[in-house]
Amino acid sequence: MRLRVLAVGKLKDVGLEKACEEYVKRSRAFLPIERRALKTNDAVLDEARASCERIVVMDERGEQPTSEAFAGWLRDWREQGVRAVAFAIGDAHGFETRHREAASKVMGLSRLTLPHRLAQAMLCEQLYRAGTILAGHPYHH
Repeated sequence: MRLRVLAVGKLKDVGLEKACEEYVKRSRAFLPIERRALKTNDAVLDEARASCERIVVMDERGEQPTSEAFAGWLRDWREQGVRAVAFAIGDAHGFETRHREAASKVMGLSRLTLPHRLAQAMLCEQLYRAGTILAGHPYHH
């Protein structure tokens, strides 16, 4: 299963970019992650709809699963034959109701409001963690 992180704007912070790339690199053995920067929330959702069977919109109002439950979502989708899942990260103002309603799931990383660029690094880490959970790797302890 291919995981796509589609986000508005490029990461301009070198540290966050390195963190994302490190988790993308580590994840290759478990669940491959592809990242793509787009210009608008609508472009992110259009890309997700065109290339993925499941869309997870990242929003603080969404469900906040544990790492194990999140891995369970991915396991279930993989078992259902889903080939690609998009994780959509919006701009600094977040997604509108219509965007959230178009998603397969709405997921929050925290009840705290996070900068959307930091959310991308956190999401990449959680995707890697989910892959290690599914593989029985000791990273998640």
